[in-house]
Amino acid sequence: MVSQRNADEVPGDDLPDIVDVVREMGRVPEQQANAAQAPSLPLPAAQNPRLPAHLDALAGRARDYVEAASSANTRRAYAADWRHFASWCRRQGIELLPPDPQVVGLYITACASGKATGDRKPNSVSTIERRLSSLTWNYAQRGQPLDRKDRHIATVMAGIRNKHAAPPRQKEAVLPEDLIAMLETLDRGTLRGLRDRAMLLLGFAGGLRRSEVVGLDCGRDQTEDGRGWVEILDKGMLVTLRGKTGWREVEVGRGSSDATCPVVALETWLKFARIAHGPLFRRVTGHGKTVGAERLNDQEVARLVKRTALAAGVRGYLSEGDRKRLFAGHSLRAGLASSAEVDERYVQKQLGHSSAEMTRKYQRRRDRFRINLTKASGL
Repeated sequence: MVSQRNADEVPGDDLPDIVDVVREMGRVPEQQANAAQAPSLPLPAAQNPRLPAHLDALAGRARDYVEAASSANTRRAYAADWRHFASWCRRQGIELLPPDPQVVGLYITACASGKATGDRKPNSVSTIERRLSSLTWNYAQRGQPLDRKDRHIATVMAGIRNKHAAPPRQKEAVLPEDLIAMLETLDRGTLRGLRDRAMLLLGFAGGLRRSEVVGLDCGRDQTEDGRGWVEILDKGMLVTLRGKTGWREVEVGRGSSDATCPVVALETWLKFARIAHGPLFRRVTGHGKTVGAERLNDQEVARLVKRTALAAGVRGYLSEGDRKRLFAGHSLRAGLASSAEVDERYVQKQLGHSSAEMTRKYQRRRDRFRINLTKASGL
């Protein structure tokens, strides 16, 4: 016979509070918290005996959402930074947990002075900033937040910025004449050449990031890892993208000739590769005759830009080493911003920037002295 509940008792009140459940999602048994552990922490199975078995599926879905909260590249960087910090702690005989701001302050000091790695090469300020963000994220996943505002961290970081910060090294912009020369280095008679043409032209005309280029699908909701899709229209192509701040649409118009039209290039690639569903850009194997099912890695865009820029002799007055460092996937994005002769606000919208100032950072050959305050002041 089932006992009668107390009148003041709410049914289901013996379930754990949702805040406790979320916190437990980030915890792992103590023996697993070692230096080699990646930040993708597994949900503990039945650690809380009060959690009903029928909520296991929800816990698994919650873990999937935790994974989706950051990109794969971000998670890989956070995992590498956590291993770097853990290795340094081991060599110093320091415990990883609980988080100690003084220890973290000493760690970033070691990174800045070149004493945190075997090659004694100092980390750049941007690298140290990323490492600090990685530690904050990793500690938060373990339910032990790190206070970045603590004086042992904040003051040291301020000093590192003041002493070691340098102007950003921007990637060289691929300008229209450069892009046309780069396209000529590709073999139009091969599937790989057709794919690479479409990637270069779409990346340039859309002002897309390399992850956005390879994250596109043929249509909406076709793959789980897709980050957008394309819709080909009479006057051009509508590209729908999922970015850091939400969804946005990018219009890519047709070119003045088929040879340089991103829409024609994409249609040609899809036709000969026989792709009608799933990822747009895929690996070509079997001596260039077979198209795989999996999407390309975003690093392939950077390699493509470097390879074709070198082959076309772009900025040939520079050494090969300098040219390899100067060109990357971002060169396409900077190229559109630098060469499109339209009102700045249209370029800002195409690139998805929240401010005009960010867009100006991409414009390598804009007229910096269009507004001359010296003359305007009467001098």
